[in-house]
Amino acid sequence: MQKWLLLLAAIGVEVTGTLSLRASQDHRGWLVLVVVGYVSSFYFLALVLRAGMPIGVAYGVWGAVGTAATAALAAVLFGDPFTTAIIVGIGLIIAGVLMVELGSRHQETPPS
Repeated sequence: MQKWLLLLAAIGVEVTGTLSLRASQDHRGWLVLVVVGYVSSFYFLALVLRAGMPIGVAYGVWGAVGTAATAALAAVLFGDPFTTAIIVGIGLIIAGVLMVELGSRHQETPPS
């Protein structure tokens, strides 16, 4: 459970950093939050890996959930497009990450 909470923290600060990057186009003061967000995100991601989560799973979930959250929040906060094609694309990313997660699980070998 701790791995997943750390991963959620990594995603949250990464999304914050990315949205701050968009906000910095109008006000440069947001750049501080961009740097803090990205550095914090990689710190939490390193903690997730140290806790034992496979990197394919951690990076895949981080990327997919981060992409989905950023796209949705950017639509709300900045009026960015959120079209059907974007929604389908995000769905495909999430499906791919699920496949990586399922493929990374250890299969028990039957006793011989």
